[in-house]
Amino acid sequence: MKKLLAGASIIALTMVAAGSAWAGKADDTLKIAFNKELESVDSFYNSAREGVIMQHNVWDGLLYRDPYNGEYKGNLATEWEWIDDVTLELVLREGVTFHNGEEFDADDVVYTVNWVVDEKNGVKTQRNVNWMKSAEKIDKYKVRIHLKAPFPAAIEYLAGPVSIYPNEYYAKVGPSGMGVEPVGTGPYKVVKVEPGKRFVLEKFDNYHKDSPKGQPTIGNLDIRTIPDFNTQAAELFGGGLDWIWEVPADQAEKMTAMDRFTVANESTMRIGYLDMDAAGLTGTENNPMMDVRVRQAIYHAIDRQAIVDALLKGKSRIVNSACFPSQFGCTEDVTSYDYDPEKAKALLAEAGYPDGFETDFYAYRERDYAEAMMNYLNAVGIKTNLRFLQYSALREQRMKSGTPISFQTWGSYSINDASAFTSEFFKFGSLDLARDEEVRDWLDVADSSVDPETRKEFYAKALKKIADQAYWVPLFSYNSNYIFTKDLEYKPAMDDIPRFFQMSWK
Repeated sequence: MKKLLAGASIIALTMVAAGSAWAGKADDTLKIAFNKELESVDSFYNSAREGVIMQHNVWDGLLYRDPYNGEYKGNLATEWEWIDDVTLELVLREGVTFHNGEEFDADDVVYTVNWVVDEKNGVKTQRNVNWMKSAEKIDKYKVRIHLKAPFPAAIEYLAGPVSIYPNEYYAKVGPSGMGVEPVGTGPYKVVKVEPGKRFVLEKFDNYHKDSPKGQPTIGNLDIRTIPDFNTQAAELFGGGLDWIWEVPADQAEKMTAMDRFTVANESTMRIGYLDMDAAGLTGTENNPMMDVRVRQAIYHAIDRQAIVDALLKGKSRIVNSACFPSQFGCTEDVTSYDYDPEKAKALLAEAGYPDGFETDFYAYRERDYAEAMMNYLNAVGIKTNLRFLQYSALREQRMKSGTPISFQTWGSYSINDASAFTSEFFKFGSLDLARDEEVRDWLDVADSSVDPETRKEFYAKALKKIADQAYWVPLFSYNSNYIFTKDLEYKPAMDDIPRFFQMSWK
């Protein structure tokens, strides 16, 4: 379990903070805490949620999806139309400048797209970009994006993870330079980067006036990486922070009762899951994870509802499928596995492990969640050894040599389409621990068909087999607890992307 602030400590902090002025509003600087460090500030070389947040605040995409009503709007593009099933033409917005003064035009779009689709450039999450083939300049403010195959979710991706970079600057500095001196067209520009520690942003006064994001109102953002919640809470009470998130449920409840801060809870598109080495990437000799009965036993061994009730609370719930329920193509009409430790033991015995076995159990976040799951596994005879790594280190290990079993989460970059979830992990990419050719082929059809019903049919085929074979243990959806000063106006969105440009002082 996470370390908790004792009631006496909270009372003491309250007394210290009582009557103190919140510095954030006084100097127009919103002081923010992130829980984990970024792999890179360059959004194409990051997969952490904190990086997604930075991307939406520092860069713009061609399109924008309203987080509250789902409507697509033009951002760096003002018009778009399909020329055919694999060609999208966009008219670009004129009069936009990058933070460094570069003028935005078609050359930036063409350069960005052609860079990210080139596999040798190593974009971190290939699924976000590998549906594109190339971009073509028609004139200064018109481009065409050519797709490898029909991809109906293209609009959703162009409104999400595909940011547009300044071609001249990026050609000079590349990902490493963008990581330390980021340049975008977004509502905030980065003025200071201390890698892994701190990011200072200021309002971009030349932000284009017709942006669907609106205009930022808070002058400065001071974002620090503070992994420990106790430290975040102490700074919040002392006025050193104005906004924190992903607060443990029990602490959010205590702070709600104190009525010193605004406490908001909202569901998110993030799902927790266990992946298991069904394909034998860690070795095929004496590998229990390659046996479907062992994977099913692990599923039956864990009381997911008890974890939700005791640890997540809020708007979280159990999920049974390898996707987020709201995503197009997601179905939860799949095999589910109730908590049944006796069934788990019987399956282990049937698989040749009547006394269980020993395995390393990997995780990078929520140690208390991981330990709860490990206790359930230990109870049916699977002795687990916790290997708790930083996110980037664990991701690299999974990509290079796999892990026998690991506790992971995925937020789909807040893309509301199953291609951003199921296809990310089951199409023989670097994080596919199942390597099922039939599932891959079904997902290829689902991702590329222009017929919505065909897409649904083939996503359902893939999701049902994933569940039948227990390639994953989908666990639960996440919720986020946000705590911030009462001087701040903020309404969380369900896509789990805090948009600082929509916040304001009261």
